[in-house]
Amino acid sequence: MRILNVTESYAPFYEFGGPPVKVQALSEGLVARGHEVTVLTADWGVEKREKEKPSTLAPDRSPFGWRSEKSGVCAIYLPTWVRYRAVTWNPALKRFCRARLANFDVVHIFGLYDLLGPAVAAFCRKRGIPYALEPIGMFAPIVRSFRLKRLYHTFFGRKMFDGASAVVATAEQEREDFLRGGVADAKIVLRRNGVMPPEQLPPRGSFRSAHGFSADARLVLFLGRLSAKKSPELLLRAFASLPTSEAGEQRQLVIAGPDESGMRKRLQEAAAKLGVAGTTRFFGPLIGDEKWAAYRDADVFVLPSQNENFGNTAAEAAAAGTPVILTENCGIASLFSGGAALVIPHEQNALTQAIANVLGDSRLHERLSAEGKQIAARLGWEEPIMQMESLYGTLAAARPGVGQSDRRE
Repeated sequence: MRILNVTESYAPFYEFGGPPVKVQALSEGLVARGHEVTVLTADWGVEKREKEKPSTLAPDRSPFGWRSEKSGVCAIYLPTWVRYRAVTWNPALKRFCRARLANFDVVHIFGLYDLLGPAVAAFCRKRGIPYALEPIGMFAPIVRSFRLKRLYHTFFGRKMFDGASAVVATAEQEREDFLRGGVADAKIVLRRNGVMPPEQLPPRGSFRSAHGFSADARLVLFLGRLSAKKSPELLLRAFASLPTSEAGEQRQLVIAGPDESGMRKRLQEAAAKLGVAGTTRFFGPLIGDEKWAAYRDADVFVLPSQNENFGNTAAEAAAAGTPVILTENCGIASLFSGGAALVIPHEQNALTQAIANVLGDSRLHERLSAEGKQIAARLGWEEPIMQMESLYGTLAAARPGVGQSDRRE
């Protein structure tokens, strides 16, 4: 099959969090199974990234922007003319759709609240090309820009959902959100995300050594976008409320991830008011080996989201052998039921007690580490990739016969 994946951000721009990792894993997995996969995405600085890290992309020019091929996946980075937060305007998109869209058997659109997805979906509807839509946790507007999001659904979102042949949910929680939002049950496909740790994890102590943390400090780690939805401030308050350790151990809170809407500054101010500025360290996005080194050196990983369609970082932390605490609002929570993680309500007192329990009980720490690692080992990408292959085959088979263009990029 010839598959087009459409996403606002793609490798190597991992600072955008989970979507680039997910789309890359699915795309490369489908190529390995014999399919032709193209990723259509925005250019977030391909030329600059190539200068900073030569051969990361090895891009060349195409009529539609930069083109790069890695692991058999062809990525087209459309020139960005205007950017607002994580939304871009890419005029070359229409040229690409007119010239190339008919070459594909099926299209998969990842994300909402951007301009790439609606434009591609409109062309698909016009040409009778089936497309799957995966909102990646953006369907339910939880925080900020409610008016803009309602306008988006009025002008773009509703048509995208109505015209989609399938809508992908990554957990039962997200599926229920779709149903409440009026998405037809027959359209919804439930498919979890996967986790892919490196073949060899960084040695323990490398993150601590690189950033000046003592070997005996107890590290509490948050890794993800600094957004209100992920509740880093709840974690900060819970950390500040931890009872004094009888052993006088040093505790450090590490908050790492891309800033969103000035959240980092607000967290720094809150840390000062709570009296934990000296024991709270902030980092930007941690990528690649540095991310896995942080997981390895943390004594506990916390995902305190008020709503999370899945929660890839929890799976990654567990894969690194780090005990996990997450709220019951996270889609992945059901996969960790039975004691492989501490699943708690979205409440400060519950979070404070959970952190204290993991840091203070060595047997609990060891059990969460061992059982979490076992669960994560069963969450590879093989099953999700095969599910998508089956879905695409079904959608492509139902497509009405249309003429195919031979034009290439």
